Amino acid sequence: MLARVMFAIVDHRARKGLSESASDSSDASASNPKIRARRTGIRGETYAYWYLRRHGYIVVARNYMRSGVKGEIDMVGYDGPVLAFVEVKTRAASDRNQPSPEDAVNDEKRRNLARMARQFLRARRIDSPSYRFDVLAIETRPGARPEVRLHKGAFASHSY
Repeated sequence: MLARVMFAIVDHRARKGLSESASDSSDASASNPKIRARRTGIRGETYAYWYLRRHGYIVVARNYMRSGVKGEIDMVGYDGPVLAFVEVKTRAASDRNQPSPEDAVNDEKRRNLARMARQFLRARRIDSPSYRFDVLAIETRPGARPEVRLHKGAFASHSY
């Protein structure tokens, strides 16, 4: 019930998009495209968290990192009995010719995610689990609700 209410609130707040333009904020740092992209990413991950919760995921970790190991897993959660390692990609889409968020999950990113997943399983002493890699793609346009696509089992770890 809480997840439904919280997602409704987050979804309502996102009705005009998750990204901001340089003119949306009086903050001087808002003119920096990297800072704007980071803020959009943070908003996207918050939106994704409540989206996943609303769809039945039980999130057990967010922004999982290990020192000395390159990479980060945005979210780890159970979708029923399956442990899902979720990569969230948020893009402010200003042009249809721009690559989709899913395209950012390339071979190198997949290798890093698979390595981090093995570290997570080892650190939590989880033996022979049923797990998969999901990609949650969010495209946001100014003045519109985000478009969300959840790809369950987006890739297999054995190929990486």
